[in-house]
Amino acid sequence: MSKQVQSRRVTVPAIRALKGREKIVCLTAYTAPVAAALDPHVDVLLVGDSLGMVVHGLPTPTAVTLEMMILHGQAVVRGSSHAMVVVDLPFGTFEGSPEQAFAASVRVMKETGCQAVKIEAGEGLAGTIAFLVQRGVPVMGHVGLRPQAVHIDGGFKAKGRNDDERARVIAEARAAEDAGCFAIVLEGVSEELAQEITRIVRVPTIGIGASPHCDGQILVTDDMLGVFEWAPKFVRRYADLRTIITEAVSRYAADVRAGTFPGADEVYRFKSKD
Repeated sequence: MSKQVQSRRVTVPAIRALKGREKIVCLTAYTAPVAAALDPHVDVLLVGDSLGMVVHGLPTPTAVTLEMMILHGQAVVRGSSHAMVVVDLPFGTFEGSPEQAFAASVRVMKETGCQAVKIEAGEGLAGTIAFLVQRGVPVMGHVGLRPQAVHIDGGFKAKGRNDDERARVIAEARAAEDAGCFAIVLEGVSEELAQEITRIVRVPTIGIGASPHCDGQILVTDDMLGVFEWAPKFVRRYADLRTIITEAVSRYAADVRAGTFPGADEVYRFKSKD
């Protein structure tokens, strides 16, 4: 049964083959119920380290642990059967050496059943990516705005708005491709730069705050569904769940305080043997 489920999932070659042919649909997921709801509609489910902020209320993703990623990755894999599941390697689990990155990747893939890992592919990490790919670990790269570098950057700041940044992001994207990444997330870069990188690399680009010219798009699902009051400029809200949840909870609280919940149809009654 497990082999049959695995065979139905979107594969790394299938994602690579979509470049220039069909837009790739990606969303984040951190729980089994949400993964199940998204799964029929997307090509990739990303268990992003954004879960630190979205689920656990952390100020940045840098405090996320490997154990947290594995726990949520397990839930998403259990809740899905179609989409490729990619799990972020969190800050501090891959930068030390290629061997450290491989050990972390093996744990993530073995313990979750995911199909790939994602690495924020900053300068100097091409060798690590190549080390992983050569040993059978599919890697999705991530360049541009890198949330794990938030403390160096002094915040979540868009990239590629001047010549030096543009050259650096292009170099990172080329290096990630040459190292063997099967796709590259472009986050928070200028539209012109995203279009240029999409044109010059041979693997799919997945935009978030980048450009409609990317080969695919990803958003944090909770942002897209309007769970939070604030969302980044690049987010299009497709729902307003915060208002829906607030109104539902308000009605529930009123019913409890009025003594009208639970009602006659919502309680169990003793059944006689007669």
